[in-house]
Amino acid sequence: MIQPDKIEEIIYSSDLISRDLSWLKFNERVFDQILKDTRNIFEKFKFLAITASNLDEFFMIRVGSLYNYLDYDKVRVDYSGLREDAFKMKLMVECQNFHVRLQEHFLKELLPKTEEAGFILSNVKNLQPEEQQAIKEYFFKAVYPMLTPMVFDGYHTFPILMNKLLIFGVITINEGDKKDNRKLSFVQIPSNIPRFFELERENVMIFIPIEEVIREHIFSLFRNVNIESVNLFRITRNGDFTLEESEDMDSNFLEEVKRKLNERKTGRVVKIEIEEGYSKWMINLLKERWVINDDSIFRISRKSLMDFTGLWQMIGNKRFKEKIPSPPNPVPPLSYPDAATEDIFQVLKNKDILLHHPYNSIEPIMVLLEKAVDDPSVMAIKMTIYRLAKNSRIVGALLRAVENGKHVSVLFEVKARFDEENNMREAKRLQKAGCFVIYGVTNLKTHTKLMLIVKKDENQVTRYVHLGSGNYNEETSRIYTDIGLLTTNEVLANDVSEFFNVITGHSLPTTYKNLLTSPREMRKKLIEFIEEEAEHARKGLPSGIFIKLNSLEDSEFIYALYRASQAGVLIKLIIRGICCLRPGRMGLSENIEVLSIVGDFLEHSRIYHFHNNGNSRTYVGSADAMVRSFDKRLESLFRIETPILEKQLMNILAYNLKDNVNAYRMQEDGTYVSKQTESNEEPFNIHEKFFNLTPEMITDVKLID
Repeated sequence: MIQPDKIEEIIYSSDLISRDLSWLKFNERVFDQILKDTRNIFEKFKFLAITASNLDEFFMIRVGSLYNYLDYDKVRVDYSGLREDAFKMKLMVECQNFHVRLQEHFLKELLPKTEEAGFILSNVKNLQPEEQQAIKEYFFKAVYPMLTPMVFDGYHTFPILMNKLLIFGVITINEGDKKDNRKLSFVQIPSNIPRFFELERENVMIFIPIEEVIREHIFSLFRNVNIESVNLFRITRNGDFTLEESEDMDSNFLEEVKRKLNERKTGRVVKIEIEEGYSKWMINLLKERWVINDDSIFRISRKSLMDFTGLWQMIGNKRFKEKIPSPPNPVPPLSYPDAATEDIFQVLKNKDILLHHPYNSIEPIMVLLEKAVDDPSVMAIKMTIYRLAKNSRIVGALLRAVENGKHVSVLFEVKARFDEENNMREAKRLQKAGCFVIYGVTNLKTHTKLMLIVKKDENQVTRYVHLGSGNYNEETSRIYTDIGLLTTNEVLANDVSEFFNVITGHSLPTTYKNLLTSPREMRKKLIEFIEEEAEHARKGLPSGIFIKLNSLEDSEFIYALYRASQAGVLIKLIIRGICCLRPGRMGLSENIEVLSIVGDFLEHSRIYHFHNNGNSRTYVGSADAMVRSFDKRLESLFRIETPILEKQLMNILAYNLKDNVNAYRMQEDGTYVSKQTESNEEPFNIHEKFFNLTPEMITDVKLID
């Protein structure tokens, strides 16, 4: 076994930073939002719930993937240089340390401040007699009928315990039995029972965790036996799977997805959270059953709370709806200031519209689609759909379009992680109505966001196109920063039409003009652009690379940036989440700066800008610089050539680099330091500044002096 100090030496010697360790650093930046004095307790609870949800997904997907290698004795060498066993040891140490930070901050800093904010987290014993009676009535009327004790012994098989549910492990003793008379039963708390029972007092709301309601009355489930111990725990299962390539993309494909969803519910256990004071006999039984070690067992104080994602019920309580500050109302796009009065069809014939969400509403996209649905001159609508809002206007509009006799083609990506069931349901609705539905493309995940509307006015056919970095989702468009382009540009319209033919048929594209696509050419072309910047630098010409992404992980792309840095190219990267590039290392990357923006909005847009000796190239789209984006997904990046729109994108990059409220600077060792304001410097918060942008403010924007 490698010693811990040797592990750190191996990690630091690598030119690349581990994807998983980098992700943990990202979640630390989310957690850091809780520490900001400017946020109230409700905002802090919101970010605590987000942090916990992120961690759940990390264990399901990334730790689950690691176990796929461990369980089947497959070799995996992480970017850190560590093999699978040593890397798991390092990863679990980091996860345990982070878990302790979360728990301690909740207990010591957040919980004591709840009463002054108007609410209390309480157990049953601390309630008044009449409140305890209300709890008792609630339990026996609403909760008791929902609970099912499941015993495990020599006569009963081990029950299926569900992913991310709260579970009681109850050890009972029957005095009439002979030796070894302990039995273990499980009581799962169904997910459709509210996380907290709510009581109102005159000036305060009381939230009683459902596990405390059940714990107080659990004896009613185990009559005429002695209860030795009651142990609350929660498990996280492996949710990582890869769909196998299938030639049959209809019913068989959907059945494959359904089967994999069931496997997600019963995949191998990768994490146990358990209350302190637990039965050692029970935990040893579970460890043996699930082949799990102590480093994957996370202990929680009885005074704390298991599963912070449940805090959403408190945050969303109608009594506190004003406590979470709402962002300002969206402003009109700079390129479409008269959005409320102008006919969008006519506008797009004359100019392009660049949308920057959430500062600009998604409404122009919805207006374009809904006008197209009811316009008799519109002949066809084609879309790619990755994630939708729960009550999506998109689906309603497409259903009406089919009813109105229009040709509607939709690629529904049913492999969109955690949205598979919703996407399958909505896709079937459209297909039943007569829409041509494609359920993904072979073994590739379609992540690109495209819409094409074909309209015939008299003898002229016009194609209206939307290309974007974000989903067609009215809900997330209010909290995710994304870029979208509405255009009738013939070059882009030809590219998008060609791309839809590739997706829906059996067509091999010719060269796109202003579209980069994967898995065909995206990595190759982007690296060519990087290498051209390096060549300019070697010739003493102006050069610069400015990129904004969610994640930077592809090693070929990273090493191309390293080579450009060594050639003298100025490189500034704004990477919200995972960054496997190591900045500021002498002889390797001293010309590379990496910032991360984490704040009120989730930074989701992707922008690639290359100075190109003054003949700039700027691309926007759905693709991060990741192996999966370049090799395993259908992705697209589209070029913005209109000078004023390109200036707007350059300004987005410039503002991100200027932010000193939400920004973190990445260090060579992979840690991050909050970017602080200088003594003579005003706070610059992009999540506020973009609401006040004017055309004049972007006229003279420069990324290179």
